[in-house]
Amino acid sequence: MKQFFLLLSVTLFVFGAAGQTTCVVPGQNPSTAFPVCANTVFTQNTVPACGGRTLPSPACVRDGIRDVNPFWYKFTCFQSGTLGFLITPKNLSSDYDWELYDITGKNPDDIYTDGSLVVASNWSGETGLTGASAAGSQLFVCAGPGKALFSRMPNVQAGHNYLLLVSHFSNTQFGYDLSFRDGSAVIADKSIPRLELAESNCGGDAITVQLTKKIKCTSIAADGSDFFITPSSATPVSSISIDCSVRFDSDSIQIKLNQFLPPGNYTLNVKQGSDGNTLLDYCDEAVPASDVANFTVLPVLPTPMDSLAAVLCSPNTLRLIFSKPISCSSIAANGSDFRVNGPSLVGISGAKGNCSATGSSSKEIIISLSQPMQRGGNYTLILGKGSDGNTILNECGTETPSGSSISFSIQDTVNADFVYNIQYGCVQDLVDFSHAGGNGVSSWKWNLDDNMQTTQQNPQGKYTVFDQKDIQLIVSNGFCGDTSRRSFLLDNFLKAGFNVAADNCHSEPVSFRSISVGKITRHDWLFGDGLSGSGDSTSHVYAPPAGTTGYIVRHTVTDIYGCTQSFEKTITIYVNCKIDVPNAFTPNADTKNDLLYPLNAIKAEQLDFKVYNRWGQLVFQTNDWKKGWDGRYNGQLQSSGSYVWILQYTHRDTKQRIQKKGSSFLVR
Repeated sequence: MKQFFLLLSVTLFVFGAAGQTTCVVPGQNPSTAFPVCANTVFTQNTVPACGGRTLPSPACVRDGIRDVNPFWYKFTCFQSGTLGFLITPKNLSSDYDWELYDITGKNPDDIYTDGSLVVASNWSGETGLTGASAAGSQLFVCAGPGKALFSRMPNVQAGHNYLLLVSHFSNTQFGYDLSFRDGSAVIADKSIPRLELAESNCGGDAITVQLTKKIKCTSIAADGSDFFITPSSATPVSSISIDCSVRFDSDSIQIKLNQFLPPGNYTLNVKQGSDGNTLLDYCDEAVPASDVANFTVLPVLPTPMDSLAAVLCSPNTLRLIFSKPISCSSIAANGSDFRVNGPSLVGISGAKGNCSATGSSSKEIIISLSQPMQRGGNYTLILGKGSDGNTILNECGTETPSGSSISFSIQDTVNADFVYNIQYGCVQDLVDFSHAGGNGVSSWKWNLDDNMQTTQQNPQGKYTVFDQKDIQLIVSNGFCGDTSRRSFLLDNFLKAGFNVAADNCHSEPVSFRSISVGKITRHDWLFGDGLSGSGDSTSHVYAPPAGTTGYIVRHTVTDIYGCTQSFEKTITIYVNCKIDVPNAFTPNADTKNDLLYPLNAIKAEQLDFKVYNRWGQLVFQTNDWKKGWDGRYNGQLQSSGSYVWILQYTHRDTKQRIQKKGSSFLVR
């Protein structure tokens, strides 16, 4: 594949301005891929021009990868290993590219949207032979000249299904040969195809055969000569598979007979047809000439009302199953062929068969109800003549008798709605949950949040974390189920807390402000000096202490439920609140006057304290008045002498910005 600018110019030449054209030849779309077998060389003599759809190709996403003039091949891996193959162009100047996909469990067309399906690829811009072999060094080779034509052999897994795209980038229709070689994986299915079952139509002039695996459409003799019937009451005159109109293989064949078979038991036998073979799978394994399948031609009788598919809770459709196909044209679309009797009125709004676009019969009829059936009891589905003048007819035109019926039963629908009652506590809340039961409810599954589950009908939840709770209940009577969800808030969360300045002066009001959370009705304070107070915000004046003293302040809150919470904090009351800097200090580690710092800077906010030596060099700076200079600079002891300091701060009470200067003597 060429680089992007070359790709664009050639693409416009081949496909026109639209950039892509629809592929209609079988094999040129993922859904119609050729089935392949490892022991066969696949020859494509010409390559019709079409395609141009963008492919995700994650490893080469920038190259604008597209399926140009594509052919697709499908295979299943039967033994894990490496996959090797060779693409040999009929004209060695042709540029062929390829990409391999693992489509296990996927729709083949998913390759156009899901890049994760890509297993290996080669989009080299060079011409000549290409493929996957031991000569390759990369799993993914992107577009461009000079790129390797062979990729590394990918690993494929047993039981997985694969698609191989062969894309012809060159603007010619020269074909190629594709062969699988060198790899250790096995992609040839050596199991023998056999007849699985045979079934007659109701008239006895056609037989449908199901095989154990798909066989090549080209191996089916169109004149029916692959088969004969014993006893020989009729002769096959044609064989065809609907799948063969759009695909290369099929596991279902319809055989037409030259006359009707009378009722009785028969055997369908396989033989070599006029095409020189029996039926062949795509590895050329043949259905044995000795293979047989027994079938019965029944008398032409009305097709009875056979059975109903399992009726689910609150059904809005009923699915009626028949042993023999019913003519789709005989089913009244308005549902008037049917009525339902039972303990509640059931309306029918329509009916239809499971009929293919070209088919004319169905083994099931889906009856649509006007509204879901929710009342339990025994019901009967009754057949009658519809608005089209008949009941229902089988393929032979025989009418199922009016009045035919099938009985069935359902149980009542259930309701998972529940109620609850909260008992608030200080440490634990109790919540009582209740479900009324009724309509045969026999199981309860509760999720009570906080990792609590139970199967009781009326459980109690115990909660120690007070926040929103999300509750779910699932109920069932063994037939119908229902789910209900409700949320509520346990809003009795209570937490005490308060704000106060850590350092304060005596004989001045100290302000306390509660930041407690909860439905609080009362605030109580113990100030640590034997006095108390109340209110969410309060103040207290401390008497002059003998020395700087710490007081433990306790704040207690009470909520509407009578619950209490307390919080304590220690504050310091200073004897002296005058801000000053000592004129000398002795950093000798005797814990006395070891640091130089502003004293009593209790009310100093946005503080900045700096110390300079005699040469004007900054030797210390702090914004914390409790952290002082220890007489060192860069870890080195400084000599005795005078040091200049500058102190700046904003006074907490006046909000005035203050600057002080002075000097202190360092004594060694």
